[in-house]
Amino acid sequence: MMVNALSCFLKRKVTEEAPVHDEEIERIGAAIKSVINAVFGRSLAIRELDTGSDNAAEIEITNLSNPFYDIERFGITFVASPRHADVLLVTGAVTHNMAIAVTKTYEAMPSPKFVVAVGDDACNGGIFAGTYAVMGGVDTILPVDLKIPGNPPSPKEIMAGLLALMKKARTAEKSPAP
Repeated sequence: MMVNALSCFLKRKVTEEAPVHDEEIERIGAAIKSVINAVFGRSLAIRELDTGSDNAAEIEITNLSNPFYDIERFGITFVASPRHADVLLVTGAVTHNMAIAVTKTYEAMPSPKFVVAVGDDACNGGIFAGTYAVMGGVDTILPVDLKIPGNPPSPKEIMAGLLALMKKARTAEKSPAP
């Protein structure tokens, strides 16, 4: 019995396989990190807000923190308070019941602040557009800087969207104010 337990302990584990790397994720992540450093000189803090979604986009956003994507290594963190956030990542069509919460969350963020609509529901109301309980996409009550469509968008698409947002912020920072 002891020999069998010891042999199980010493043999090669299935999880010791070489990890799979996605070169595109690494390329996007490295670009994100360099742009964040150029624009913010630090990390990018994101506050995610669900305004009435079906949780599909939230699952993909949560995947960004798993060991495969590990978005924190590129300088992006998720924060609990909008007072610490640079970006408001909104998922779901905005319901009438969430309108005040969305506005208060946005107002609590320090400037400069960016709003990103993630998923078809947040972009335009999705399948709930025009129903009695929904106001529509996030742009009905907030200025949206970037829309990432999809039902849901993949973590790679979300990363590419964040990169596009940071590039947009960098060019806005360089251009003179009117």
